[in-house]
Amino acid sequence: MRSILQKALFYSTLFFTTITATAQNKNWANTNRYQANNKELMESTKQIDAVFIGNSITENWVGLDRDFFINNNYIGRGISGQTSSQILLRMREDVIKLKPRLVVINAGTNDIAEGADTYNPEITLGNIISMIQLAQANNIKVVLGLLLPTKQYRWSPDIPDVANKVIDLNAIIINYADANSIPYIDYHSALKDKDNGLDVKYGDDGVHPKIKGYHIMEPLAKEAIDKALQQ
Repeated sequence: MRSILQKALFYSTLFFTTITATAQNKNWANTNRYQANNKELMESTKQIDAVFIGNSITENWVGLDRDFFINNNYIGRGISGQTSSQILLRMREDVIKLKPRLVVINAGTNDIAEGADTYNPEITLGNIISMIQLAQANNIKVVLGLLLPTKQYRWSPDIPDVANKVIDLNAIIINYADANSIPYIDYHSALKDKDNGLDVKYGDDGVHPKIKGYHIMEPLAKEAIDKALQQ
C-alpha cells in the first residue's frame, strides 16, 4: 500500500510541476513585453530608422543612454537573458510590425552561456540567419552586431573557454555577413582587453557595458546604420 501511495504522490507531484512549468513558459519569448509601446508606434505615422533587437546588452543600452536612441530615431527592443531562439520569436512583434528602415541584430552571448539549452553554434547562426531572412523578406535592411568580448559569465561560471567561443561565433557570423554583403559592427575589437574579455574600463561585470562602453559602441553603430541606409 505504501508503495502505491508513494507512486501516486510522485506522479501527482510530477503532474503539477509540469503544469506549473508550462504556465510559466506559456510566453517563453516574452513577445508581449513591448506590446503597448509597439501599438503606439504602429498607430503613429513616423517611420523608425532602426530597431535594435537583442538581449540585456541592448536593453541596458536604452536605459543608460536613452538620448542616443531618441536623437537618432532608433528604438530598443532588448530583453535580458534572451537567447537567439527567443529573439527570433520576437522578430515579427518587435521588428516587422514596426516597419523600420533597418534592424540591428545582436544575439548569441546567452546561447554560449547556455541560457536555454546546450550551446550549438550552428543553431545560433541559423537563428541569426532566420532573423536576417525575415527582415529582408519585409524590405527591412540588416546590420549585425558582433558579440561583445566576454571571458566568463558570473551567473554560469562553469561554462568553459568562453572568450574563444565568443571569438569563434563572431568569426562564423562575419563569414556569413561577408558572403551575403551584410554589414556588421565590430563591438568586440573596440571593447576587448588583452585576454579577449570586456575591458574593465568599459564594463564592471565582464559582460555588460557601462555608459563609457556604450559611448564607444554608439559611433560604430551609427556609422554602420547610416552607411546601410544610404545604399
